[in-house]
Amino acid sequence: MVIFIFTALFVWTLLNSYVFWRLSSLPVVAGCMSTWAVWALAAVCCVSLPASRWFVKLSFPSPGAAVELFAMTWLGVLFLLFVCFLAVDGITLGGFVFSNRVLQLRTLGAAVALVMAVIAVFQGRRTPVVNEQVVTLPGLPRERDGLRMVFVSDLHLGSQIGSSWLKDLTAQIAALSPDLIAIGGDLVDHDVFRVQGMIPELRALRAPLGVWAVLGNHDAYGGAAEASQIMQDSGFHVLHDESAEVIPGLRLAGVDDLGVRGRDGPADGFIKKALQLVRPGQEGCVFLSHTPEEADVAAQAGAGLMLCGHTHGGQIWPFNFLVQMRYPELVGRFAHAPMTLIISRGAGTWGPRMRLWKSGEILFVTLRAP
Repeated sequence: MVIFIFTALFVWTLLNSYVFWRLSSLPVVAGCMSTWAVWALAAVCCVSLPASRWFVKLSFPSPGAAVELFAMTWLGVLFLLFVCFLAVDGITLGGFVFSNRVLQLRTLGAAVALVMAVIAVFQGRRTPVVNEQVVTLPGLPRERDGLRMVFVSDLHLGSQIGSSWLKDLTAQIAALSPDLIAIGGDLVDHDVFRVQGMIPELRALRAPLGVWAVLGNHDAYGGAAEASQIMQDSGFHVLHDESAEVIPGLRLAGVDDLGVRGRDGPADGFIKKALQLVRPGQEGCVFLSHTPEEADVAAQAGAGLMLCGHTHGGQIWPFNFLVQMRYPELVGRFAHAPMTLIISRGAGTWGPRMRLWKSGEILFVTLRAP
C-alpha cells in the first residue's frame, strides 16, 4: 500500500508538472500571470489531493470537503488538459514540427480541454438515466415471467455525493415500482462514517422481494465489515459468496468484490461457491458481482444473468480506452451463452463529479421466462 501511495503521488506530481509547464508557455497565460504565480498555482493544485485526505483524517470535515471538491474537480480537468497537450505534442513532435504554430495549437488544445471539462461537470451532475433491458432468464418458471428488478451500482456515497442526491435517486427508483432491487457494490466511496448518517435515506429503498447487495472494492477500502453493517442496518440482504432463494423459481447470488480479493485465490473459486446451490433448469439465477470478471465461469456454474458495475464505462473520455485494456467488456450487454452479462455505467461517480460523454444510469431489467 505504501508503494502504491508513493507511486500515485509521483505520477500525480509529474502530470501537474507537465500540464503547468505547457500552460506557462501559452501567451494568454503569460499575459495574465507571472511565472512564479503559475508555479505557485501548480503547487496548490498538486498539494490539494493529499491535503484533502489529511483534513479528513484530522477530523476537519468542512475544510476537507471543500478541498476534496477542488482536488477531485482538478483531477478531471488535469486529465483532459494532459490528453490535449499530449496530442498536440504528438502532432508537433514536442514543437519541432509546425514550430510557428505550436503555441496556437497548444492554446487550442487547452481551450478544447476546458470546454470538455465544463461538459463533463454538467454530465456528471445529471440525474441518472433509466436503461431498460429485457432478459430471457434460463430456468425462470412461467409464473415468474415479467418480474421487474432494478440494478444500481457505484453510488460512491460519502465524499462528494451526499444525502440530497441519494434522496433523488431513491425517489427515481421508487417511481419504477420494481419487484426487487439489487445494489452492485461501491455504495461507499472511501469513508464509511460519512455514509452512516445516510441510513434513513437508504432505508427508503424498498421492494416487495427485498433489496439485495454485494460489496465493491471501495466498500472494502472504507472497511468491508462497516460497509456491510451499513447495508444491513438499511434493510439490505448482503450476499457474501452465497445465494438465496428470493421466491420459488428465482435465486439471487453474489460475491464480495473479486478484484480486491484476487490475492486470496483464483476468482473462480469464489464464484463457484456463490453459485453452488443453483439448480439449473429448475430455477432462474441472477448473479451479482461488482467487478466484471470470469463471466464464463459464472455461466458454466449456472448463472443466467450476471450484473456488474465497477468500470463506470470509463467515466471520462478518453479514459475509457485505458479501462478497456483491463476490462475488455467495458459497459453494456454481452452474451456468454446461455448467460447474459450486463455491465452498468453506475449511478454515481468516482473522484471528480464528471462524466464524458454519458451520464450515470439505473438498470431496469424485466425478466422473461424461456
